[in-house]
Amino acid sequence: MTQIELDDTGRELLDQLFDKWSLLVLDALCDRPRRFNELRQHLPAVTPKSLTACLRRLERNGVVERVILSTEPVAIEYRISLLGRTLQAPLQTLLRWVGDQLGTVEASRSRYDQRRAGG
Repeated sequence: MTQIELDDTGRELLDQLFDKWSLLVLDALCDRPRRFNELRQHLPAVTPKSLTACLRRLERNGVVERVILSTEPVAIEYRISLLGRTLQAPLQTLLRWVGDQLGTVEASRSRYDQRRAGG
């Protein structure tokens, strides 16, 4: 496998795409556009503050679009952008890998923790 070298900007982008919530938000938006509260219901563990920050980062990076549907009352929807759509296949592959390998990872963690604890 060829190693790809990233500059600071590339590493920053990876940090923002692989933070605590971004992959799950992108996965939810790949299904369909959603309003803020729909995203919160889909990801109940995320706080409003964290979701807002995540959506802003994703919008700034061009992978999510914020669309104003109406102004009275204000209605905003978040959609995956064309650029964000290019992440769909690798994102699905990564999430599938996590689902498939979680048991193996948990067993590895348990063995590691036991060794570290001296047991």
